[in-house]
Parts: sequence; structure tokens; C-alpha cells
Amino acid sequence: MWDGRSPVKGAGKHPQSNPAVRAAATENALREVTHQNTIYEATAPVALFTAAILNHPIIAAEDFSHDADTPPYRPTLVRLLEWLGDTAYDADDECFAISESHCDKGFLYEDREMRAFRDLRPAIFSAVQPLLGHENAEVHDAALLAAIPLTEHPFLSAHRALLVDHACRLLATSTDRHHRDRVLDAMRAWGQNTSALECADDIAACERYVRLKAERDSWWAAEGADSYSEDPPF
Repeated sequence: MWDGRSPVKGAGKHPQSNPAVRAAATENALREVTHQNTIYEATAPVALFTAAILNHPIIAAEDFSHDADTPPYRPTLVRLLEWLGDTAYDADDECFAISESHCDKGFLYEDREMRAFRDLRPAIFSAVQPLLGHENAEVHDAALLAAIPLTEHPFLSAHRALLVDHACRLLATSTDRHHRDRVLDAMRAWGQNTSALECADDIAACERYVRLKAERDSWWAAEGADSYSEDPPF
């Protein structure tokens, strides 16, 4: 019990100074506005706010080192960038085309939530771009993954040449399967020759994806049109 004289343990420490608390709060807040990969009314304003705080002193000053004496955690800046990138993928041209195929041609004007986010891509990119040169690998890789889908905006397509250099750096240093797949897919879409940048694992992963797609397509052709009694083989 506090006697009014001795200091309370942890007194004077604002919750924001605890990176684990900040990371948990970030995760909880962002999950609410992109549940099940959906763009909601709140998604666009939250994305704009998220972009605006990427360089906030508290977030920028976060310790990105991994101390063996403390439990590992994902830096808040990395989580914010990942969320922006994932949300941009959820509203990219491919997702729009799929959604549009189920609606009439006025889909983009009907889905105001997706349109609002897509319109913000230049503003979000301007906040993400400086972090491509961040000294921490987790940060600059997350910034690259966020920037890639944002450059689908017509005003940003010229920036892809800059991203190619960063993509080559990631492929030369990262073993993260998810990161490599997204970067390689983007470079191929941009007309870049990636053969010299691919490793044996990349080739194996590509062959596996092709095989799974063929199996899925075969299953739908044989069963999908008439029956949903069995799960597809993937």
C-alpha cells in the first residue's frame, strides 16, 4: 500500500513510453478499421492519421535494437507501415477489378470508402517515402512494401524507378518469403527482369504457387460449379 511518501513503482512513466503497451494499443486500434481486409468509413481518416504520425518523435525515437534481457516486440513504426501497406493492397487495382466485376461500372463511386482511401495514396506515399532510407532494415523493408501498392496511383507511377533500387536491396538481404514474393511480383508487373535476383527458394515457391493454382482451377472445373460438399485440395 502506498504510504503517501515513498514513490509508486512506475510513477512518472507515461504509457506511451512503454513500447510493448504502445504496440498492443496500435494493434488493437488498427484491427478495428480493416477487419477481414475490408475498407470501412473510418479506414481513410485513420490511414491519413497513421501516415501523419510516422515521424512523430515518440515513434521515431523508439529503440529498434533487440535486447536479450527483454521480450522481443515489433516496433510501432514497422507495424504502422505494415498496416498502411496491407490496407493499400486491399484497395489496389486488382482488388478493385475483382469488386467491380461483381458490381456495375459505377462501383468506385458507390464504394465511397475504397474511393476515399485510394484518393489518399499520394498523401500517404509522401509520408512513407522518407522511410525508404531508414537505417533499420525492418523499417525500410516495411516502407518499401507499403510504397509498392501506393504507386498504382497515376500520379505516383514515376516513383517506381526509385523503388526498383530498394527492391533490389531487399532481395539481396532479406529471406522473408512474404516480402520477397510481393517485391518480385511488383517488379515483374513493372516489366523488370528478375531472373538474376531470384534464389532457389524463389523459384521453388513460384513453382509451388503455379501447381496449387492448377489444382485449384482443376477442382473448381470438376466440382466447384455443381458441388460444395467437399473442401478443395489446398
